[in-house]
Amino acid sequence: MSVGLLIDTTKCIACNACSEACKEQNKLPPTVEPQPTAYTWTVVQMVGDVPVRRMCLHCLEPTCASVCPVGAVHKTPLGPVVYDSDKCFGCRYCVQACPFGVPKYQWDRPLPLMGKCILCFDRVSKGEPTACASVCPTGATLFGERDLLIRDAKNRIATSPGDYVDHIYGLEEAGGTSVLFLSKVPFETIGLNTSIPRQPLPLLTWKVLSRVPDFVGIAGVFLFGIHWITERREFVSRLTSSPDDASHDTGDGDGRRQS
Repeated sequence: MSVGLLIDTTKCIACNACSEACKEQNKLPPTVEPQPTAYTWTVVQMVGDVPVRRMCLHCLEPTCASVCPVGAVHKTPLGPVVYDSDKCFGCRYCVQACPFGVPKYQWDRPLPLMGKCILCFDRVSKGEPTACASVCPTGATLFGERDLLIRDAKNRIATSPGDYVDHIYGLEEAGGTSVLFLSKVPFETIGLNTSIPRQPLPLLTWKVLSRVPDFVGIAGVFLFGIHWITERREFVSRLTSSPDDASHDTGDGDGRRQS
């Protein structure tokens, strides 16, 4: 079972109760900033007259996890993409790799960490809904099994086609996400990236990494060749610079010493 969220922008009233609940749940500074940061993991932004949640989408195959060299970011079987700050050494590959620009860094701290929504992993692992879904007064944020959320979203589009774009954002984007969106207006107009490939982006990572062994092998042969040539030159140099034992003898040319 994989869980997630369905965010229906047509039902959101921009009350920001989700942001405040997230702050309390994760013990973050109480001030809700106007955009996601390392200290504000979700916020509602107004794009024209459309309120839009900004948060981690929890990709089914997250690129951030695929590039993390120490496993500090990883996808759980339940759905949330979580972060282990004890493993993190601050490479920030996750920040650069995310196609949605989600992970943020604590640039104001001497020992900074990455910050992003973890889909209330502690709560959902106990069968509880996320904090944001539990406080939403209009049902704009719905928590549940991803398959059931998809079914619900398709039903809303089918029964009220005039209220929604005929697409569920996150169904296929980047291989699919655990956070899904419905909207009445085109998703690109509310700031959601619609140019993201449908294939899981870690596949692109592995295509690059799969060439690493070949490169390492070729580089190894090349370096060994340089080492062999260098050693050979040094060996020849030692031979040519060492005294010839025969030069110390005075002979008649046939190897016999003169008396």
